Amino acid sequence: MNSEPELGNPHDDSRRTFLKQSSLLTAMALVPSPVVSAAAAELDEKVAAAFEKVPLSLKVNGTKHKLQVEPRTTLLDLLREQLHLTGTKKGCDYGQCGACTVHVDGQRVNSCLSFAVMHDGQEITTIEGLAKGDELHPMQEAFVKHDGFQCGYCTPGQIMSAVACVREGHAGSEGEIREYMSGNICRCGAYSNIVAAIQDVKQGGQKV
Repeated sequence: MNSEPELGNPHDDSRRTFLKQSSLLTAMALVPSPVVSAAAAELDEKVAAAFEKVPLSLKVNGTKHKLQVEPRTTLLDLLREQLHLTGTKKGCDYGQCGACTVHVDGQRVNSCLSFAVMHDGQEITTIEGLAKGDELHPMQEAFVKHDGFQCGYCTPGQIMSAVACVREGHAGSEGEIREYMSGNICRCGAYSNIVAAIQDVKQGGQKV
């Protein structure tokens, strides 16, 4: 009996290679064209993003930042993803709930509807910028005092809008407060407590 190992047949190796290549080509042919297009688009977007970034200078909560951002980046995503200021919440992402409210040069803005590049050279204040170290802002203290939050998800946006409401001179009555806070939704329904917190700050004459 011949104990030497049998040598592989070159013809069999070629046949296996042919079958593998044929199977791969068949699989690619069966992939729906939208899937192929989506994959190509995703690659195109990654390449485009690398070349399309533009310089941006912002002052956020008193700190200057020089950044490179893709023009389609919203102010909300910039704050959360690049500056890691996650106090500003992403709620509806359509400007309807107010959870993303921040101040831009002192004016309240829905950051989900605003491109970051629109604010070059401006000053941004987020919920993280209201307190002075361990000393809470008067509006934050009032929200705690009057239990102006339940789940807390909408609270940062509510507080930022509440501060602006007082600064803008729209906290003269309960009805006026409700009207000018109407862009901020509380799914827990703590509206009466929120109004009470704003009235407390307004009536106390505290600087906001």
